[in-house]
Amino acid sequence: MDPQTDIVEVSSASQDLEFLYTRDVEFRQETLYFLVVDRFFDGDPDNSEGPNPELYDPERQDWGKYWGGDLQGVIDKLDYLQQMGITAIWLTPLFEQVERLFIESAAMHGYWTKDFKRLNPRYIGKGEDPSLNNPKPTVFDRLIEELHKRKMKLVLDIVCNHSSPDTGGVKGQLFDDGKLIADFNNDVNNWYHHYGEVTNWEDEWQVQNCELAGLATFNENNPDYRNYIKSAIKQWLDRGVDALRVDTVKHMPIWFWQEFNADIQTHKPDVFIFGEWIYSGPEVEASLQFANCSGMTILDFGLCVAIRAALGQGAAGGFHVIDDIIAKDYRYNGATELITFIDNHDMCRFQTLNPDPEMLRVAVAIIMTSRGIPCLYYGTEQYLHNDTDGGNDPYNRPMMEHWDPDSPLYRQIRLLSGLRRLNPAVSLGSQWRKYLTEDVWCYSRRYRDSRCFVALNRGEATQLEHVETEFPDGEHTCILTRQKFTVKEGAIHGLELATRGVIVLSHVGERVKGQVIVRAQLNGVNTQPGEWIVVIGDCPELGNWDMAKGYPLEYINANTWFGEIPFNESAGKAIAYKYVLLREGRSPIWENLVARRWLLASEGIVKWRDQWAA
Repeated sequence: MDPQTDIVEVSSASQDLEFLYTRDVEFRQETLYFLVVDRFFDGDPDNSEGPNPELYDPERQDWGKYWGGDLQGVIDKLDYLQQMGITAIWLTPLFEQVERLFIESAAMHGYWTKDFKRLNPRYIGKGEDPSLNNPKPTVFDRLIEELHKRKMKLVLDIVCNHSSPDTGGVKGQLFDDGKLIADFNNDVNNWYHHYGEVTNWEDEWQVQNCELAGLATFNENNPDYRNYIKSAIKQWLDRGVDALRVDTVKHMPIWFWQEFNADIQTHKPDVFIFGEWIYSGPEVEASLQFANCSGMTILDFGLCVAIRAALGQGAAGGFHVIDDIIAKDYRYNGATELITFIDNHDMCRFQTLNPDPEMLRVAVAIIMTSRGIPCLYYGTEQYLHNDTDGGNDPYNRPMMEHWDPDSPLYRQIRLLSGLRRLNPAVSLGSQWRKYLTEDVWCYSRRYRDSRCFVALNRGEATQLEHVETEFPDGEHTCILTRQKFTVKEGAIHGLELATRGVIVLSHVGERVKGQVIVRAQLNGVNTQPGEWIVVIGDCPELGNWDMAKGYPLEYINANTWFGEIPFNESAGKAIAYKYVLLREGRSPIWENLVARRWLLASEGIVKWRDQWAA
């Protein structure tokens, strides 16, 4: 909802006003774990053969076939994941897939959907009804129940761009809970584009309308298709899905995603959505527009590529390559909500680039402590990788083999995940470079009076004479090594960094508390040193229009100010507010608009996402 939209009085008995409150599930404190369901754990051997036994390889030698992983297997390992500090699990698509081979591969990855309103029978109990229209619980519902019991979230991977390739003369047959509604080869109702494959990847029209690797590409101009895909995803949300990861977003126009996200978020206001724009980055204008205007955030390929270059491939610039990406955060409206990662199912694993487990620890420490929401690829904590044929698809998807809770990386992830939940500077705050060379990178995270200081070394052991930390003076303990460091006048002198060393210090201030907490984010305001932003409004929490009593926001980067505003007296009431830029010794600058208006929820967390009105 646009905060500037006038609020109309409506009887709550006749209309659900939840969409006005936009309650927020704060994903910035989460630690995500992305797993390929078929390659994680076989918890129910009875379902492994599925509808077509020829597509299952019990010996796990044919990398293109199913190997037996299922949802019961995920349930069986939830305690293992929870104890590692994982708070949200992203699963490859669970939709019913075509049951034929395409170029010697089955749809074990989940991206060749046959029916968006049915579960893949290979992942649920034998004899369980895969239809989402059947209210009888399946193992999928038990997974949701077990996750929520542990206060963990489920991220469902969805595909809106395409259905299935040509498998033996059958292509793009799409079903609505078992009823055939579209067929690429007999497309009488225009559900698909028919322009052939992309030949020029620089041509935006081709990228959005032509086929990707022979996959039947949906015609988003068809309202019947749009209604079908949205209704299907809503059914999954109604069964308890908390968040969505959206595949291949660059292959559909932004207007489709704006409509899709508006409809989905009205249906479930607290859903978190992120998209895959492959090889996006702060200098890729189209992906920037998508991240800023589509209604969802994206996977941070820019940071991923930089980390892989600097730590996995030994790029000459070293940490400069990574820091350069962070320095461009101002180009995003929501850099702190980008999903960060070091590898995934579409690229070789990090250890295929660099097998050194200590360098992997440095790479993981970056995504766990830098701005953004970290996502770990399954098995990383157990050093899982297969280097066959360069470790690319399908060899980047081996079967999970070990479950050692004493793995050094498992323990590091557990500690850093706890840090993310405990210290708001890591999940919500700004990031400031404190020391930078090719081999050493130090930065601090800052939010209100909370701080986190991180020192990383990709090279041999070294000592830094003087490093600013912004920490209070005194002794502080590294949460990873338990080493103690003395801060004097805000700095550490003689900081010793081990070979491939990681030091993380944490100082937690007082958290914001209130009956309602508004997480207010303002973009598009150009501030200079010595200037700051406050929120003022017609309620006591915002100073009753008194600038001297306005609520100050925190500087995040050159494009973003952010703050958590507690509301008690005004909870459940309609308020008006606006932003003001204050300047030392100079006149304030007010936003050029009458006022923004909002109906606060009576309790919980609310999100404002505003653009400065010049």
